[in-house]
Amino acid sequence: MINRKLSLVICTFNRADFIGEALRSLANQSLSPDDFEIIIINNNCTDDTEQICLSFIAKHPSLDVIYVIEKNQGLSFARNRGIEESKYEIITYIDDDAYASPSFLSIITDFFKENPKTVGVGGKVIPRYEIAEPKWMNSYLDGFVAKLDMGHKQMRFSKFQYPVGCNMTYTKSILKKVGGFNNKLKWRADDKYIGIKVREVSDEVYYLPNLVVEHTIDAYRTSDENFKKFCLKFGNEEAIRVRDINLFSYLNKGLEFLIKLVGSFFLMLGFYLKGQFAKGKYTLMYRWWATLGFFTTK
Repeated sequence: MINRKLSLVICTFNRADFIGEALRSLANQSLSPDDFEIIIINNNCTDDTEQICLSFIAKHPSLDVIYVIEKNQGLSFARNRGIEESKYEIITYIDDDAYASPSFLSIITDFFKENPKTVGVGGKVIPRYEIAEPKWMNSYLDGFVAKLDMGHKQMRFSKFQYPVGCNMTYTKSILKKVGGFNNKLKWRADDKYIGIKVREVSDEVYYLPNLVVEHTIDAYRTSDENFKKFCLKFGNEEAIRVRDINLFSYLNKGLEFLIKLVGSFFLMLGFYLKGQFAKGKYTLMYRWWATLGFFTTK
């Protein structure tokens, strides 16, 4: 039976406005402090993150907290460092602007105890908007805010599904077996990468509907400037991810991007017919910038 204890990894880069509350959500867990550790990976922050983290550690002496600095820039480097630093078999990742419900860690450890063949779990990610949800937001743009809600039924993740990075748990053994996260992916596609790699080895990865985190969506995130940057980065990293597999995978993914771009045009028309012009416009823009990012990646 797998050890119930858990290593919680929180990777951070210049999110001083949010990491304090994220850490406090971990201090308020129903799981006994004896059953988990917190590993904070500072990925070269230049703001007040270090001061906030060290203050949190000083105020919570009962918690087992490790604070390390990862000099190699990129989320995958930070997440791999978390694997190296962890001392328990269950490794959970949340973001530095995500807030775990009080039963979050207990749900994970209980599930692994009751289902020893499990290699991974994920759950709901609910956006917490700093300002109101944009009027253009719709289900086709859930990836933009890392939203995941697959309903109220527990199930295995299917072939084309995987845990979102701010609510993502795997065993250390499976992460090591698949070679860890891809350090070429600096930003976002590493949760998809690891989900696919794990799937090649085991399908024992489960969606738990009561496993919930809230994910901050700050004002800048929903700005037009960031929307374009996000979409371009998304396309860039998908190109890097599939190009590492083989030429066929790259060409196949490129074709998929083009098909989805055409599809987004018809989705836009559908929204326009309903008078939802902003939803239509941004749905098309999302696919346009993502496709451009894919095909312009060096």
